[in-house]
Amino acid sequence: MDRRGALAFLTLVALAAGLAPAEAAEPEIYVNSATGEAINGYDPVAYFTEGRPVAGAAGFSLEYKGAPFLFASAENRDLFAADPEIYAPHYGGYCAYAMSKGAFATTVPEAWTIHAGKLYLNYSTGVRQLWQKDIPGHVDQADINWAGFFP
Repeated sequence: MDRRGALAFLTLVALAAGLAPAEAAEPEIYVNSATGEAINGYDPVAYFTEGRPVAGAAGFSLEYKGAPFLFASAENRDLFAADPEIYAPHYGGYCAYAMSKGAFATTVPEAWTIHAGKLYLNYSTGVRQLWQKDIPGHVDQADINWAGFFP
């Protein structure tokens, strides 16, 4: 496990124990430290159009807020480029549940939810189950925390 993964794991352990908030602001868009790609190289548009995670391809990339996003097709890339706020994951692609607790955590492609037209990612499918118990409440708190990190 790399340093970033270890920190994400420790953050989630702390969250489960009701402990530590995030100490400092992270980059606005989550970029996988191993690959250098936003949201682990998955196509954010595919969550909306195909209803599932789809790996992006290097041939269909676009930089958004300083992070390289990959797409499964030129069509998806162009949809994103036309209105990235529709398709970009909320909270920069960091775990939405962790953000609701005031922390940052990485995500996996399989742990996702579209709620009120927004894409939310989670650390794991188990964490997604916690997230789904009160999505509106978690969103309200995560919005407050995110605004505190990125005023």
